[in-house]
Amino acid sequence: YFCRHGERWELQLKGSGKTPYSRNGDGRAVLRSSVREFLCSEAMHYLGIPTSRAASLVVSDDDVWRDQFYNGNIKKERGAIVLRLAKSWFRIGSLEILAHSGELDLLRRLLDFIIQEHFPSIPMNNSNRYLEFFSTVVSETANLISLWMSVGFAHGVCNTDNFSLLSITIDYGPFGFMDSYDPNFVPNTSDDERRYKIGNQASVGLFNLSKLLQALNPLLDPRQKQLASQILEGYGEHYYSRFTELFKTKLGLLGENENDNYLIAFLLKVSLLC
Repeated sequence: YFCRHGERWELQLKGSGKTPYSRNGDGRAVLRSSVREFLCSEAMHYLGIPTSRAASLVVSDDDVWRDQFYNGNIKKERGAIVLRLAKSWFRIGSLEILAHSGELDLLRRLLDFIIQEHFPSIPMNNSNRYLEFFSTVVSETANLISLWMSVGFAHGVCNTDNFSLLSITIDYGPFGFMDSYDPNFVPNTSDDERRYKIGNQASVGLFNLSKLLQALNPLLDPRQKQLASQILEGYGEHYYSRFTELFKTKLGLLGENENDNYLIAFLLKVSLLC
């Protein structure tokens, strides 16, 4: 942990080598992608978007072999290590894997730790603490993806293992920014099915949150399960409201007008045709 102004930040080395989670990969990173993560995470921070941060980048003399465009053309590249920071690196997948393997006691202990450390507004003696936790993650995830869309940011790999429980942007891989508006924009050359195209990010967020609810279900009673489902149903409305608010701010629209949403949709359509 790294303490600054009373805050605790978790340090993580990306590209340092194999870990238990390397999935048979070498756990290394190349200079090209490391520079991109360093620059983009800092850019996102100064754009006001919740994100991990980059503290340093160290270049290695070791060679790393990578197929940059996934076309079978493997090339030797120079390795690098990024020291990155976040309040927490726990992801939806961190809970999902425990629920899937039936480790419910460990799931409860981990969830209590996350709530105690990172959700101080939720009392630990509250019997509805998991429900309140889920509600917070749903609303903050909707807010995060709205912010992504407001700057034309496409994450590239929006699976449950890349979605932070603290609703910050993590794991910069094949990300990209749109040069011009295109809901079909895909920054990931290996995403042949366009699953994570920028226009799908809100829907993928809902899918990931449904997986989070599925992981939490063993810890909820029947009433809480019903309430949690209602919370999840409200995700779309929360996302749309925040998305509209951000784009109204961009356009300098004040107050409420029934034509605001039409104007935003019209301008996005015009941008698509240009």
